[in-house]
Amino acid sequence: MVDQISGRVDSAFRAVRDSFEASFADGQNLGAGVAVYVSGRLVVDLWGGTADATTGRAWERETPCVTFSCTKAVTATAALRVAADAGVSIDAPVASWWPEYACAGKESTTTADLLAHTAGLPAFDRPISPSEAADPELMASILATQTAVWEPGTRHGYHALTFGWLAGEFVRRHAGSTVGEYTRRHLNADLHIGPAGPVLEQTARLASPPAVEAKWTGDSSPIDSETVTRMARAYADPNSLITRSTTNPRGSYNKPEVLTGGWPASGLVTTAGALASFYRDLIAGALLPRYILDDAISERVRGRDEVLLLESAYGLGYARASQNMPLPPAARETAFGHPGAGGSIAIGDIDHQVAFAFVPNLRRDWLSGDRRACQLIEAVYAAL
Repeated sequence: MVDQISGRVDSAFRAVRDSFEASFADGQNLGAGVAVYVSGRLVVDLWGGTADATTGRAWERETPCVTFSCTKAVTATAALRVAADAGVSIDAPVASWWPEYACAGKESTTTADLLAHTAGLPAFDRPISPSEAADPELMASILATQTAVWEPGTRHGYHALTFGWLAGEFVRRHAGSTVGEYTRRHLNADLHIGPAGPVLEQTARLASPPAVEAKWTGDSSPIDSETVTRMARAYADPNSLITRSTTNPRGSYNKPEVLTGGWPASGLVTTAGALASFYRDLIAGALLPRYILDDAISERVRGRDEVLLLESAYGLGYARASQNMPLPPAARETAFGHPGAGGSIAIGDIDHQVAFAFVPNLRRDWLSGDRRACQLIEAVYAAL
């Protein structure tokens, strides 16, 4: 499998290639890409493996893949840029631009609450179909009528899917476009939230490891056994917030109806190179004014997540190092970004001028010991 790795690395970052190759040699990866910019220069650009195990199609440099919640940082950037262009304060009440939202315990919600996972709407109250999820106006209208699970701004809990339609409504009402449309026009044309045509046809097919490799075991999990047990029980409960927030709407991300639906919290389809270049531009000040980005990546909440039941930390849509986004010591204080289900992650680091993205199609869980991304990031920072 190592001979299927393609691309280039600067000599100083050879250890990144070694780590990437090792992850294929030991079966941790099926197909994947990793890209790294340092001070605006591309120092790692690697890809390899299999994009579709059912056909044997190889992973190429331009093979896009679903990145799941890496989407949230892109959606947040779109909302923050729209706010800056429109002169709208992120701390203003949601009711000032979305009057229908001000009901059922949500009257005090601010736009910042929508971005910081403090809005209290982590899940839908009724089943949502993939066809409904493709209609952002409908999704927003459903959320506007729901009752907040907690008083907005007082607690935080991961809005796994609703985040996209909440933040996306700000974009839709102020910019007159969906997050996907806005992203392609103003952030990066190779970031596809709602892919179609050749991009959809080229998208890597997701796969899962054997069940025995997906178990949350005490020996391999990076967090304490009590937290793992608490989370496992919640995932087994169909009425828990963690289950309701992550499985509704339900749909396979290998199906076109889900991918083309443009889910703005989880549907980003892109390459590692394009995602890393997004963070390169973000930390360089090309997408947001520096003072806005500094405020957005500043930690607004940290602690036990009401939904995930472990430690999480967020700025305005960007995640910070925590149990939910484990980072090596060298990156913990300065890096920001977002992980995605199955192992994808992208981060930026203004202090170290690092932009990093790892995009795999074999879905592993870090609670089962997945360290692919963390080992790559460790190698990057060791080479700086």
